[in-house]
Amino acid sequence: MKTDKFNINKILKDAEDGFSSDTTMSPSMRAIVQLLIFVIKTLMVRFNLTSRNSSKPPSQDPNREKKKKAKSGNKPGAQKGHDGSRLSPVANPDKIEVIKIDRRKLPKGSYTSAGFDKRQVVDIEITRIITEYQAERLKDAKGKQYVATFPKGVLTDIQYGAKLKAHAVYLSLYQLMPYNRVADYFQHEINVPVSMGSLYNFNQEAFNLLEHFETISKKHLLKAKVLHADETGINISGKRKWLHTLSSSLWTFCYPHDQRGHKAMDEMAVLPKYKGVLCHDYWKAYYRYDCEHSLCGAHLLRELTWSHEEDNQEWALDLKELLQEINKYLDSSKFKISERKTQFYLKKYREILSEGDKSCPIEERGKSQKRGRVKQTKSRNLINRLIQRETEILLFLIKPGVPFTNNQGERDLRMTKVQQKISGCFRSVDGAQIFCRVRSYLISCQKHSVGAADALKLLFDGRLPDFVN
Repeated sequence: MKTDKFNINKILKDAEDGFSSDTTMSPSMRAIVQLLIFVIKTLMVRFNLTSRNSSKPPSQDPNREKKKKAKSGNKPGAQKGHDGSRLSPVANPDKIEVIKIDRRKLPKGSYTSAGFDKRQVVDIEITRIITEYQAERLKDAKGKQYVATFPKGVLTDIQYGAKLKAHAVYLSLYQLMPYNRVADYFQHEINVPVSMGSLYNFNQEAFNLLEHFETISKKHLLKAKVLHADETGINISGKRKWLHTLSSSLWTFCYPHDQRGHKAMDEMAVLPKYKGVLCHDYWKAYYRYDCEHSLCGAHLLRELTWSHEEDNQEWALDLKELLQEINKYLDSSKFKISERKTQFYLKKYREILSEGDKSCPIEERGKSQKRGRVKQTKSRNLINRLIQRETEILLFLIKPGVPFTNNQGERDLRMTKVQQKISGCFRSVDGAQIFCRVRSYLISCQKHSVGAADALKLLFDGRLPDFVN
């Protein structure tokens, strides 16, 4: 760590060297100095963690600066060859207003019609639509009455329709608007009074209607060749809980639970039977499951950045550049690589770690420590993992179709963090379960090119999209 004038790491090392060679210090003073050095080192590690070298989000970086984009030399706007998009006039407008010429202002003479110049304005009209169903009654000669059958779902003298429910759930669980703001929108923009209790009931109804979808999604996830797994902390009634996700390129399954570990994963009932490739960020609970494992390269790059910049480990920079080179090569070659090239990268990977093993040796047991495992530095632990987990780290190189990062799983969790920022927490476990199941459905629909609004309209009409089978 460096400031404008001082290298704090060097100053701290000089202080440690002087302290270790000082024989005049009393035991109590020595203990105090050791404690102070430990506290300073701990604070330095925490202070230096950013989104570049750890899992901290960019929003928590101190004095975060927005990177300036390099000038391309192109003129502003769309470039030559760009298709672009614009509003196009429609053949059958909903409303036509004819503008007549005030003939009193024209010069005297005889005029005949020469057609019209046309311009169209696209606008919206937000309004409520109340449909009244009148079931005919018939009475025979004996006085017995017969009544026509109301449409399915029309049960009371007045009720909310499927489109209104779908729109409410869309605003609440897709656009992440709090209940009070959704209720205010319906009251003032559409002139439909909807209580927050009713909004919750709409979400609950969507949750119940999606029970079959959840069963189907689990079956498809079990068949996926690659699964992404991730978890993040959530707030339920002021208590820290966990939201887990399993996802593929086409399906997503989110699940809230009290615990972060394997109990939640077992309850999700996918991983215990899964036999494909599971991509994750080295959370050890995932290693309980008998499948192939692939470690997220993005997490490793951040850890290597920390080791190089904060722990002065040159091998870490070499390995970071190698992983980025491999990923770039695979991307440019459309993931086709020869066996010779693969062996070249494997050899280079091992050579770099061999150098790292020498420059960052294992901490030996001190004289005062008689039992227990010797605590290693952060960089040494990273080297151990890179050596022991070589296959999992380089599986994206060895096995076609395995991604370099776990970004798919992280993307599917990202909007949960946005929801927590907006609303602060879930008020109940039921609310979290509703959110997770409906969000799983909407994300899966998006992956199948079905819009969120359309997906919810289908749901409240009693149907599911065609891909759910």
